[in-house]
Amino acid sequence: MVADGAAVLLHGWEPHDAEQPWGADTAGLRTLAASLASSGGRVATAVADLTDPAAPRALVESALDEFGRLDIVVANHARSVPWASLEDLDAAEIDLSYAVNTRATLLLVKEFAAARKAAAELPNAPGADVPGRIVLLTSGQIDGPMPAEIPYAASKAALAGITPSLAAALAPHSTVNCVNPGPTDTGWADADVTASVVGTMPFGRWGRPEDAANVIAWLVGPDAGWVTGQVISSDGGWSLRT
Repeated sequence: MVADGAAVLLHGWEPHDAEQPWGADTAGLRTLAASLASSGGRVATAVADLTDPAAPRALVESALDEFGRLDIVVANHARSVPWASLEDLDAAEIDLSYAVNTRATLLLVKEFAAARKAAAELPNAPGADVPGRIVLLTSGQIDGPMPAEIPYAASKAALAGITPSLAAALAPHSTVNCVNPGPTDTGWADADVTASVVGTMPFGRWGRPEDAANVIAWLVGPDAGWVTGQVISSDGGWSLRT
């Protein structure tokens, strides 16, 4: 998106990563922002805990403060813990997963829509006549069970389920779509997990970050203005496995 000319606000929350087996990369957000900015991109960062109901509005306000307008939201944040099987399930983790993965996404969409409406009411507002773009990310729960991550699976499945309703609510002012990227190698999987997934993939490899990024870049670009309310699996055939 930066390469396509977008100004981008990157969001992160390192304490979540610190809970994971691979730990937090405390310089990750800043390093990514610096790398994108070095190529001439307009990039800012924001740190927010999306378990806080006020965080989505704060993120939208941060984008408006930095860039003066907001045209696109890509909700690729997620909370996941690898120990939430049915036997270990508790209300606290269910609530946290829904708060981050589902509630925060819905509130981001709400705040985005409100910001777009307010901008459209201003005289000669730049870009007000261009439909906004929203992309949600789900995780392919319909393509296979995730018995060790039940709260994550439930809360991400909700995003795929709500996509048509959000699209109808925001048409014709914004498009809303959802991407299922399938297994994507962002460095989290150990050798055993990597090998087991590769063995079931029709193309014999995991997805790469750019595979998902290319689809998202298209959905937020000018050629996808007629696409809304869709859940798009760009998963290298993961959903075809037997």
